[in-house]
Order: sequence, then structure tokens, then C-alpha cells
Amino acid sequence: MMNMDSIFQEVKAASRDLALLDNEKINEVLLAVADVAIQQAPYILKENAKDLAKMDASDPMYDRLKLTQTRLEDITQGIRNVAKLPSPLGRVLKDVVRPNGIHLRRISVPFGVIGVIYEARPNVSFDVFSLCIKSGNACVLKGGSNADASNRAIVEIIHQALESQGVNPHVVELLPPGHESAAALLHATGYVDLIIPRGSNNLIQFARHNATVPVIETGAGICHTYFDEFGDLAKGRAIINNAKTRRVTVCNALDCVIVHQSRLKELPEIVSLLESSNVVIYADKAAYKALEGKYPAHLLEHAITESFGTEFLDYKMAIKTVDSFEEALNHIRANGSKHSESIITENEERAQRFLREVDAACVYVNVSTAFTDGGQFGLGAEIGISTQKLHARGPMGLEEITTYKWLIEGNGQIRKT
Repeated sequence: MMNMDSIFQEVKAASRDLALLDNEKINEVLLAVADVAIQQAPYILKENAKDLAKMDASDPMYDRLKLTQTRLEDITQGIRNVAKLPSPLGRVLKDVVRPNGIHLRRISVPFGVIGVIYEARPNVSFDVFSLCIKSGNACVLKGGSNADASNRAIVEIIHQALESQGVNPHVVELLPPGHESAAALLHATGYVDLIIPRGSNNLIQFARHNATVPVIETGAGICHTYFDEFGDLAKGRAIINNAKTRRVTVCNALDCVIVHQSRLKELPEIVSLLESSNVVIYADKAAYKALEGKYPAHLLEHAITESFGTEFLDYKMAIKTVDSFEEALNHIRANGSKHSESIITENEERAQRFLREVDAACVYVNVSTAFTDGGQFGLGAEIGISTQKLHARGPMGLEEITTYKWLIEGNGQIRKT
């Protein structure tokens, strides 16, 4: 077992070295990592295959775990995109001279060391590293055991690129898999400044309840789309299909369609595109009656209480029938996770009420929830989707993983009262 304290000490020391690197050098490092990753793609894919061999291909998490040449090329393009972004550091957020002549400035600075706990998503190793180094943060990674070979290959390659650039490789370290290292990270007070868990609701709640280091909650997405009485059928069926089936294992995937009772006759057409992806629908009594005989019987189930408020991460979806807009809002309040919520409507007043009244990180009108993504928001990439309200909310890009400090300059002022 690795000595956790030694790892944390090395990363903390390396975080101070990052302060000596200018943005140009950081961009050179990012481009070097992208180059080495492509050069070493056969090695990464070979190690990824070892992880895949241990997982059932029918497991929805298999797709999250899987790397391909195309996916690696997309990942490295993301790293190059991060290099093109302006530095989030040193931004003057406030600049004022007080009546007594004191000059106050508030500027953006790194957190220092960010710890990220994540599950079967080896691409996160690249994403977190690129965002952290661009924002002046060192990072400690704690991946899941099901992706350990992939993550170790990725961090090994990042270290190669860092060393080739003369940068302290300890700016990123990967902890061993297992609960002991997770517990150590959650209690690394004095070494780690912020923990960001990415993954299942169980993982996030474990981090929140056990950490002594500050935590930003991310990831758990129980997402709804409300098909309003004024919704457009063509728009709605395409949005619902995209939100549900684009990638079912991601946190912005659709979990529940709420449908106004006046549109039940059109419900078979609203969900018709889902049939080709074999999406299982858990329908309440009214929705089941509307779909019976018009949606494949082997894909249609009666909803139970647990069908609502569930993040499926699979080709499964619930349908809830409501009699009013207010009932739809109440269902979202009771069952949502404050991640992403959407309404399909052509009524402007209804749309604006939805935007105003729904309490979530991302609220949509006539748009698929699949767009809750740092890249889609123009942030380059993301370190996670925050579902809380303190510090950051929604996709967390470069600005969201910086904090600030005050700079105060004067000429001998003293406080008399």
C-alpha cells in the first residue's frame, strides 16, 4: 500500500511549483500531453482492454469505460481546446480605491490541490488533469478499480509528457483503487483544498458525509422533460429521444418524461423513436393505458413509486401524467436532483415561468438536457456538473475551479476605529 501522506505532500509541493509556470508554458505542456497520448494510443487501448475484459459488455457502465482510437482523438482534441482558452488566473474581479486611499483588488487564483474521485470513466483522468493544470491546480485522482489499468496508463503517459517539459510530474498523482485510499483523500486536510466526486449518487453522498475536506457535489442527474399542453410534437419527440438515448450512462440523460394529460393521445408518437433503442418505459396508469398496444409490450411496464426519482443510467425511462403545469413543477421539486430540467412548450409565458420557478443548475426550454456539458457550454471541458449552490453550479470549467484573494496596497494607512 502506498504511503498516502507522502503522495499528498509531494502533490502539495508540486502545486507551489505550478505558480512559477506562465500560461504559455502550461499550454506547451497540454499540447505535449495530447501528442504523447496519440503516440501511445496502442498502449492505452491495450490497458483499457484489460479493464473491459473484467466487465460484462451488457453493463451500461461498459460504454463509459471503453476507449477507442476515435474517443482518444476526441479526448486529445479536448486537451488542445483547453490550451487555446484564456487563462482563468489573475483576472481582476474587483478594483476599487477606498476613501482613505487604500487600493483593493480581488483577483482569481488556484485552489491549490484538487482531489477527484470517479468511477468507470478513464477519460476523466485526462479531463481533470488538463483543466487543473490550466487553472494552476495540482490534482490527486482516485479512480475506480474497474478502470485502474486504463487510469494508470493515462497518468504514466501524462508523467512522461510533464518530465519532457521539465515540469514536476507530481502535479498529478493517481491513488490506488479501493476504499482506504478514498478515505485518505477525503481526510487529507492540509494537503487537499477541494474534493470533487464524479459518479453515482452513492459515491457523491459517501464523499459528502465522510469528507473533512470541502466537497462540491457533482454528477447525480435525475433529469425530467415536461411535455406541456402547448408543446410541439415534432420538437418534443426528437428532444426526448436525444435526451434519453444519446448516451444513457451520463448524468444529463433523461430519466422521466412528464406529460400533460391533454397530450396523452399523442403519447405513442411522442415516444415512438425510443422503440428503436429498446427503451423500457415505466408508465403511470394513464400513460400505460395510452401506450398499451402502441408501444412494444416487452418494453412497457407499470410504474411503481421507485420508478420516479431514479437515475436509471440505462435504456429505461419513467412517464408521469399531470393535470396541470403546477403539478409538473411539484413533481420535479419532489423527484429532481437539481441537475437539468427541460420543458417542451410553444407558450412563452409558460416557458418563462418554467425558467424562473424550476430550481436546477440548468433549466431548458425546447432543448435536450444532453447539452449540460462543459464543452457544449463553451467551457472547453468540465471537471464535473455541480448540483449544489455554493461556489459553482452547473458545468464546472476553468473559472469554476479557481477561487480568489484580495490584494490591498496603501501608503501607511492605519485604522483608528
